[in-house]
Amino acid sequence: MTATSDPTDAEREARRLAEAARGAASRTPGFAGELFLGRFRLDLIHPRPDPDPEAVRAGERFLTALREFCAEHIDAPLIEREARIPDEVVRGLRELGAFGMNISPRYGGLGLNHVYYNRALAVLTSASPAVGALLSAHQSIGVPQPVALFGTEEQKSAYLPRCARGAISAFLLTEPDVGSDPARLGATAEPDGDDYLLDGVKLWTTNGVIAELLVVMADVPGSGDHPGGITAFVVEADSPGITVEHRNTFMGLRGIENGVTRFHRVRVPGGQRIGAEGAGLKIALTTLNTGRLAVPAVAVGAGKWCLRIARQWSAERVQWGKPIGEHEAIGAKLSYIAATTFAMEALLEVFGEMADEERGDIRLEAAVAKLLGSEFAGRMADELVQLRGGRGYETAASLAARGERGVPAEQLLRDMRINRIFEGSSEIMRLMIAREAVDPHLKVAGALIDPEQNFTAKRKAALAATGFYARWLPSLTAGRGQLPLAYGDFRVPGHPDLSAELRYVERTARRLARATFSGMARWQGALETRQRYLGRLVDIGAELCAMSAACVHAERLRTRGHRDNGKQAYELAHAFCRQARPRIEDLFAQLHHSSDAADRTLARGILDGAYTWLEEGVLDTSTEGPWIADTPPGPSPQPNLHRPIP
Repeated sequence: MTATSDPTDAEREARRLAEAARGAASRTPGFAGELFLGRFRLDLIHPRPDPDPEAVRAGERFLTALREFCAEHIDAPLIEREARIPDEVVRGLRELGAFGMNISPRYGGLGLNHVYYNRALAVLTSASPAVGALLSAHQSIGVPQPVALFGTEEQKSAYLPRCARGAISAFLLTEPDVGSDPARLGATAEPDGDDYLLDGVKLWTTNGVIAELLVVMADVPGSGDHPGGITAFVVEADSPGITVEHRNTFMGLRGIENGVTRFHRVRVPGGQRIGAEGAGLKIALTTLNTGRLAVPAVAVGAGKWCLRIARQWSAERVQWGKPIGEHEAIGAKLSYIAATTFAMEALLEVFGEMADEERGDIRLEAAVAKLLGSEFAGRMADELVQLRGGRGYETAASLAARGERGVPAEQLLRDMRINRIFEGSSEIMRLMIAREAVDPHLKVAGALIDPEQNFTAKRKAALAATGFYARWLPSLTAGRGQLPLAYGDFRVPGHPDLSAELRYVERTARRLARATFSGMARWQGALETRQRYLGRLVDIGAELCAMSAACVHAERLRTRGHRDNGKQAYELAHAFCRQARPRIEDLFAQLHHSSDAADRTLARGILDGAYTWLEEGVLDTSTEGPWIADTPPGPSPQPNLHRPIP
């Protein structure tokens, strides 16, 4: 978004870095981007092209082998109990080729497309969320992706075969005092001849404890021939000066190897720099574009497992004379889990295919899928715990110890909670999506609401905006969604009428665009501070994306060799759309009738200490210490916990 009326220097720098990292915007329009502009471009996702037969054969062969391996060799209770993935499991996955799923065969990988890579992650998550996290962190955001996208041929030849063989990689960006604000990055890479000397501390380094290769983001000081800026490097994890100081433990995903890594005068050859100096954030964000699709893949795996357990338990458990699933309150939970799982799988398949086609920019689609996947997976896990009652809250080990089926429902709830935080929290994802959604407006009218622009720039922007809105605003008044027979391909005898759902999507997309314009006209440059308003707009658009994908996926299943499941797919899509509609309408209502103003006033008072009296009467069991640990530069005083797996 544009600057507020009085931005601080830190805000300006953070915004400058974020905007520079976004890169050029002259890309093929994406489905989600068009939707936020009020243009329901069904042609961008339907009909879908036929999948490549060889890619299907290769993907199915690997999935079959992966399922067999997971069933025979992954002991999820053991991983949860010992908080560690056994080394033999890692070695078995190496032999299977799982560490090279999305690495090109040219470099020794399997070369799976996004669709089958995502399906594999869903399988792995169902076997053990910790194992799924290990492999997704390695391939989705670790060394393979940035090197494949931005590395030189020498770097690709050096690192990709190693990664495909199972050299575990990690991505190191976050620091103890740096989360979503890259302008505060503290790690530095000081030029020293042809090399760089790396210093700093990185936090929450998934795979960092056991990694052989690291992707590290550090700030290069600008001087002489060095333009400087945040830069990406491939670093050997056993380099002198690197210390894994701590292995972190969490409420869930107890088997992941996540730590704190210190760099002290670590010499990194210039040939290990990825891209140019200053391109680090762009590399990181581009890597995350498709890497974020790993989160909805995890959500699909979790949803399928939730559905199976919920179905079996609801048919077995009898209360008041009939199975609990026949009671409407429980049946609604079953319907939600099934319909949501179907919609998430549809969204993942459609957006995965778009990534494979490489027709355009999918950063908005990936962000939408990540946001929905993380939110939906958490709610499905919560509904399963509620549906199971006391047994849902009881651990699988305790259930098994007293002779019942050891269902790890509470573990799934804990494991899924992280998805709303990492790779961009839900709050940050909403802001990022909002920024992308209003980008066309900022291109033509941004100077009008930017207080730093001069009169000439504002005059030029006014002329451009007049032409743009003269064409755009009338297009929002009417569309195909008002034609009773529109989208007739989705009106199939004997099936629920999905054409009505698509007409709703088209009408609502135009309504969403009008609400976005209304917000910009009302608050102008201050719109970026109305984060809850923007968040509601984003959630509406995300729900519309999921409705569209569900309908398209159902029609594809009906027409492509899945006729036996076609009606059921239509029923699932119809149920999801009917569940999504009230959520969307509630969000629209909250655009104009909300507690936002009262909440802002109250929040300021809370921060000022006006309500500390409300905190009295309880004990604080937190241990003493700073909120954020001090990490002064220098050699590490801690033993090195780095544990590479041979």
